[in-house]
Amino acid sequence: MKIDTRKIKSDEAVEIYITASVTPNIALKKQVEELFSGIRHILESEQAHILQERVFGAADALQLAHSVRADVYGSYDDGVEPAWLLVPEGINGRIAGVQVHALSGEATPKILRSGTTPCGRLVHIGDSEYLTLSCIQAPKARQVTEQTRVMLEKGETVLKQAGTDMYSVARTWMWLSDILSWYDDFNKTRNRFFTERGLIGNGVVNKMPASTGIGIGPRSGSICGMDLVAVIGPNKTIEYFDASGSQNSALKYGSAFSRASRVETPAGTTLFISGTASISVDGETTNTGDALKQIEVSISNVRAILHEMQCDDEDVVQATAYCKNAEVEKIFWSEFSDLAWPNLTAIADICRDDLLFEIEATATVAK
Repeated sequence: MKIDTRKIKSDEAVEIYITASVTPNIALKKQVEELFSGIRHILESEQAHILQERVFGAADALQLAHSVRADVYGSYDDGVEPAWLLVPEGINGRIAGVQVHALSGEATPKILRSGTTPCGRLVHIGDSEYLTLSCIQAPKARQVTEQTRVMLEKGETVLKQAGTDMYSVARTWMWLSDILSWYDDFNKTRNRFFTERGLIGNGVVNKMPASTGIGIGPRSGSICGMDLVAVIGPNKTIEYFDASGSQNSALKYGSAFSRASRVETPAGTTLFISGTASISVDGETTNTGDALKQIEVSISNVRAILHEMQCDDEDVVQATAYCKNAEVEKIFWSEFSDLAWPNLTAIADICRDDLLFEIEATATVAK
């Protein structure tokens, strides 16, 4: 098992980012027991509460992980399920890994609910609040566009219950099963929703969250799910970077997300870098068919954003690399095993069939 822990500290709180991957070639149950025991040990030693969590794995592995997690976490399971995300078997086997964002300090997160279902957490630090939602879904909706619309509306409803709205959202993750068959429809639905809410449109200063939209579906079988991060407070303005680094606005080719966003979080300043691929300034795929070159360009594009924000590799606290297939994943680990970013890899379709790789990153700077 490998666990990478990064911390950012202030006088009020400590944010803890955990990236955990399994020990290959041992029994699956032993793998997941080690994973969640290791995470619990960190939570105990830091006296920390989970803010957000994702588990990537194959269907049978996620089913086992679900029961093991509850047993191992004990009181650290507050009822909010992590995002259980379906990915094919990869270099680490049936469980690709676990990512956790946790918080240590005097504040205890309040549980948020969608209906009666615990779905997120809200924590008050100083004069602001930090909010996370975990894999909001709308499985009863029949059409993919309806699922997307209802998913966004459900997330908005929980935000309103917490006294805020979509204007406070800094980061989203869109988990999209079979992404290549309906990504255009997803974009049209999200664009319409954002336009209605005043986040984009003629004469509007764009307030699009940083985002990842990737071909990974929820364990539940829903066509889509959404995680998000929001920050609420009178002086906690979110900075949205529609175009950043070496890439122009994604909205120009129909996808409503910012390349990055920056906001004050409980222990410092956090830079959320969206899912980033080998895309030119005019929005075209580059290096078609060349996985290594696409990986190199994607990482270079992320580094360009980091540099623009006065951050470097050592400021990255979490990253996820999405690989089209096992061959691309092997190339990534072969050529970039020394990458300083704490990351895990997941096999997934990217939003275009000719894209072989995408990577996202979160970086932090202490107050």
